[in-house]
Amino acid sequence: MATRKEHDFIGELEIDDSVYYGVQTFRAVENFQMTGRRLRDYPFFVKAFAQVKKAAALSNKEVGVLDPNIADYIAKACDKIIAGEYADQFVVDMIQGGAGTSTNMNLNEVISNIALELMGHKKGEYQFLHPNDHTNLGQSTNDTYPSSIKVAAYAKLSDLLKSMELLRDELLKKSDEFKDIIKMGRTELEDAVPTTLGNTFNAFASYIKSDIEKITYARETMSYLNLGATAIGTGINCHPNYKNVVDKKLSEITGVNFKQAPDFIAATQDTADFVFVSGALKTAAVRLSKIANDLRLMNSGPRCGLGEINLPQMQPGSSIMPGKVNPVICEVVGEACYEVIGNDTTIMLCSERGEFELNAFEPGIGYALFNSITILENAMKTLALKAVKNLTANKEACLKSVLGSVGIVTAFNPHLGYEKSASIAKEALATGKPVGEICLERGYLTKEQIDKILEPKNMLNPSMVR
Repeated sequence: MATRKEHDFIGELEIDDSVYYGVQTFRAVENFQMTGRRLRDYPFFVKAFAQVKKAAALSNKEVGVLDPNIADYIAKACDKIIAGEYADQFVVDMIQGGAGTSTNMNLNEVISNIALELMGHKKGEYQFLHPNDHTNLGQSTNDTYPSSIKVAAYAKLSDLLKSMELLRDELLKKSDEFKDIIKMGRTELEDAVPTTLGNTFNAFASYIKSDIEKITYARETMSYLNLGATAIGTGINCHPNYKNVVDKKLSEITGVNFKQAPDFIAATQDTADFVFVSGALKTAAVRLSKIANDLRLMNSGPRCGLGEINLPQMQPGSSIMPGKVNPVICEVVGEACYEVIGNDTTIMLCSERGEFELNAFEPGIGYALFNSITILENAMKTLALKAVKNLTANKEACLKSVLGSVGIVTAFNPHLGYEKSASIAKEALATGKPVGEICLERGYLTKEQIDKILEPKNMLNPSMVR
């Protein structure tokens, strides 16, 4: 195996010459073996980091501190990474010490060695193009790493919003399809008053619509970057005009309007923007889990449960009970939501651990945030396409539950008062008789009056029936 020698201030190492990363990445791989999830498993993050590095090179070229030829080769190397090439070279664990320095150096080393080969040199000939002196010029992990997380998060949040819109639209379709199907409403798992199945699905759609608005708003916080802040926000070792150029270059590269954070020192040490985004994701996860569980309960049966809807049959549900089908899509969506909720705690704690001028726990934030966005995107899409899209309603079962419910006695309140209505409910529960029959036996109302009051559509009307 051919090798090359590389060194850092700790010492010299033999590196497999087939790889494009260098000594600092090699040390990180040995030191950090936490999750089994490597940078390459998050290609959108690699792409975002390469976009930041390209913007940095072109900005340094424009302000006159980087040789134009070197800058152009760095940009060409970044373009290859952005296009998905060299993905296997990004090998550091997503969870790492050093506030993301190992990830930054993994990018710097790979970009530099790709650029060296494009220039006609060998990998490791850093006298011509150096990972720190050129690829990392005017930068620090402390501005490029959080900025790259934000660039990646912005892109992934956009993907999530598309999945959310898909689910909202499928729920709205069912709301319209089921608008005339009367069903029993329930509070605390007990009979309440009638509603429609359409109302139920319209409420679900409203949850998702609200969360789309919240996440869209939260996504905007990802567009404020501290590029040019370098180590602690003062901009040391960076050309003073760089910060006025780099966001514009990055915006041109990504198509997203990235902007300077209003206070670089605050932005370098504070990670509350990620907490804010994670909070919006957690809210969406809580609501999505509620939707999935309600669908699961409405589908329960098929003969000994509520049986109000039929979820699509996705796979056999038991290794021992023939014919059993489980609501697996609703279940997996619930599990995914719990993961997002747990990640929110991780992000909160990592953010809280920021001390003085830097938050050293940003890798934990990025890892948890990317996982939450990805999981939630998949959960939204899965529920939309594998559960909601092709579910059907059991109209007869829904109506039967309304007509047989004691809860409809609530409709008598305006006519008989609470005490008489409660006594009817008590007898109905004790005897199993319909509430209308009891009311008629007691002579409280005529049959015509009872039929009019208990007409399902009248019970859905907010005006009192006389």
